[in-house]
Amino acid sequence: MSSVPGDTAAAYDVTGRLDTDYYAVFADIPDADRAVWDRAKGYVDEVGDRMVAAWDDSSYPLDLVTRLGELDLYNDGIEHPSLTHFSPLAAGLVNMEVSRGDGSLGTVIAVQGGLALRTLALFGSAAQQERWLEPLARGAVLGSFALTEPDHGSDSVSLETVARRDGDEWVLRGAKKWIGNGASGGLTFVWARVDDAAADEHGAVRCFLVPQDTPGYTGTVIAGKASLRGIHQAHIALDDVRLPADAVLPGTRSFKDASTVLYSTRSGVAWSALGHATACYEAALSYAQQRVQFGKPLVKFQMVQERLTQMLDELTAMQLYCRRMADLETAGALRPTQASLAKYHNTRAARRIAQTARDLMGGNGILLENRVIQHMADIEAIHTYEGTESVQALLIGRDITGTGAFV
Repeated sequence: MSSVPGDTAAAYDVTGRLDTDYYAVFADIPDADRAVWDRAKGYVDEVGDRMVAAWDDSSYPLDLVTRLGELDLYNDGIEHPSLTHFSPLAAGLVNMEVSRGDGSLGTVIAVQGGLALRTLALFGSAAQQERWLEPLARGAVLGSFALTEPDHGSDSVSLETVARRDGDEWVLRGAKKWIGNGASGGLTFVWARVDDAAADEHGAVRCFLVPQDTPGYTGTVIAGKASLRGIHQAHIALDDVRLPADAVLPGTRSFKDASTVLYSTRSGVAWSALGHATACYEAALSYAQQRVQFGKPLVKFQMVQERLTQMLDELTAMQLYCRRMADLETAGALRPTQASLAKYHNTRAARRIAQTARDLMGGNGILLENRVIQHMADIEAIHTYEGTESVQALLIGRDITGTGAFV
């Protein structure tokens, strides 16, 4: 049983896995995918207690981040000859299972694998990949993806960070915000707009590989978060950061390249939401089976059974979204807006499940040892990142109407 250090032992055991696959959505997955899923389950069981404590005191246990790499769980469905390949289903199951255990670790996978490793694999030069792919995949070096800025979140296409040529070097100036692993001492993939009126690529968006010990790079951990407290996100200042000419990723030429990475990770957020929602449902059901009020367990009350049914209803829909999305991606037929719809549906549904679970558990629902309140807070972050609800709606709306409604 996970509990906050210093507290007395919890009265309820709400940490066990239950059979939540009511429609047998995952009953027929291939053995290879199940083996990857089992590896993720083992990791969650191994680190669960420490992550409860890390979330509580807002610390970032880097050895557990490295452990994910040791278990080869960062590859996130990326296809590259130097990386172990996960099917879209296996990659989704890893996202789901790790997020079911802890949302901060789910975000670590999204940042390290989904964003940083994918950016290098898609757009890096042969020399960059030779040097950094394996260390990133193993978790020996932490990676971050720096696109969002203090004044540009949903409108990140308007990024103000600039890169200019100075002889044989690039010079970067600007600021980034909410950058996972941005103050970890590893690598940051910085997206910037070329500012060189004399060059053909003036105004183009490029990505630069920046070691975090480069002079002029300052990463400051953002304090005061009430969500994803077990991973550090950073505010980054780029004060005339000088880089060699080969620091630019040659495959990046426009903002569409950044969007390619974000589209690929959007499906991972839908899976992550499923993991959070699963944990909330499991905790609520376990609690209701153990909690006695008015002389009988909560599960014997009609209102409680109705709420559990409501949660299972939404959870099953989330599972079906994810499984179908994985099948489409395996067939090479997944469109970006389909991934957007899965994220849109699943993070919204996860919010409702968490709220219902918290309410069903009464005052005990706000205790970290009973899991739900931590997941409830973390869901708020994944509901926002990789494209807010409003942005997803506009992307889908443009697709179904043929009319863009962006400003």
